[in-house]
Amino acid sequence: MRDSLKTPLPPLGSEPQALVDVLDRLLDTGVVVDGQIVLSLAGVDLVHLGLRALLASVDRAAGLTAARPEGMR
Repeated sequence: MRDSLKTPLPPLGSEPQALVDVLDRLLDTGVVVDGQIVLSLAGVDLVHLGLRALLASVDRAAGLTAARPEGMR
């Protein structure tokens, strides 16, 4: 099941897609948003903000949680 997480989405094609169709594809496969912001002054880190979010359907998120190794919880 972990190998299916690494395969990219097939191309959408040249024709425009409806927003509902794009959201359906994203929720079906799952999307992870990861980012960091560091504010520093004179080389000293003052503020560090981190964001990691998973956007997926309930069924897909349950499958991702079940496939996670035991030490990762």
